[in-house]
Amino acid sequence: MALIHGGQLQQVAEQYKIPVADWLDLSTGIAPISYPIPDIAPSVWQQLPQQSPELITAAKQYYQCSQLIVTNGSQTIIKALPELTRQRNIASQDVYLPERGYKEHAQAWKLAGYTLHFYKKSLPELNELPMNCIVVIINPNNPTGQFFDRTVISQYHKKIKQFNGLLVVDEAFIDVMPDHQSYCNEVGTEEDHIIVLRSFGKFFGLAGIRIGFLIASDYWCQKFKELLGPWQVNGPAQIIAEQALSDTVWHKKQCVKLHTLRVQQEALLWQTFSDKLVSAIEGCDLFLTLSFHQTNNAKKLYHLLCQQGVYCRLSDEQDTLRFGIAVEESFKRLESACRQACSELA
Repeated sequence: MALIHGGQLQQVAEQYKIPVADWLDLSTGIAPISYPIPDIAPSVWQQLPQQSPELITAAKQYYQCSQLIVTNGSQTIIKALPELTRQRNIASQDVYLPERGYKEHAQAWKLAGYTLHFYKKSLPELNELPMNCIVVIINPNNPTGQFFDRTVISQYHKKIKQFNGLLVVDEAFIDVMPDHQSYCNEVGTEEDHIIVLRSFGKFFGLAGIRIGFLIASDYWCQKFKELLGPWQVNGPAQIIAEQALSDTVWHKKQCVKLHTLRVQQEALLWQTFSDKLVSAIEGCDLFLTLSFHQTNNAKKLYHLLCQQGVYCRLSDEQDTLRFGIAVEESFKRLESACRQACSELA
């Protein structure tokens, strides 16, 4: 069964009978400010894509790692990982995942026949983990924003290595976290008990070019190369990514802009909804997730906002709303729509 994601604007527009161009789409965690697209020679569009050594160098520098492969997004890795894990260790059966988080992880392991165990805010106890287990950590979590620092990740890495298991760290939203928080530089070329997934499109606001990175050992990189085959990422996407990853000045400006917008938007949402309706606002500089005192209000507010052409993400549990970060020019419309929704809810 296909999972529901944000970004389904065409479908939502048809449902609410509002033209696509008239929507404020805050349903994803993609940055509202995109890296500027460079000029690309016509020959790049004409040729079959070759792996760009310049992109590999830029990515290794940006992610501070010694080994990686380029893919057409993390989804490819997530789907293929369960079967490749079974090939590596047939005794692997138990998978520990966050109760709330990117659901494609759970779906992939479930479809492959693994036994799923869900943890809430706290990671599973180290002394309760079985041999050969798999632990998935989404860091920071989407949609809760919960973040585990490197010391915590390191403890699980060491224990899982002892247990001949696998630690999967999904760092799709970590680009906006403080420096030195990623675990990428701890993944050695012979470190077969951990892989890290990194997204490109979210921080750089370019999800449409479909590019991501797997940071892993020689073993895992080779396995995925064999599985995925050639031409995973088109030539223009590689050129754009190489320039974007190398532009350290732009990275710093983007972080400042996104943090400023997040702070402003969080204040706007608190002021508009008030603490009588909202119990908590969590997230990071790419999204904000609202929890409600009465959980059924999330679904009601989602529909009321959609009726005004404002599209946020109703959680799979239908008890929270996640808002992507808006540009400042959209704040007035967002505030107006939220006030109107609250008025109609009352």
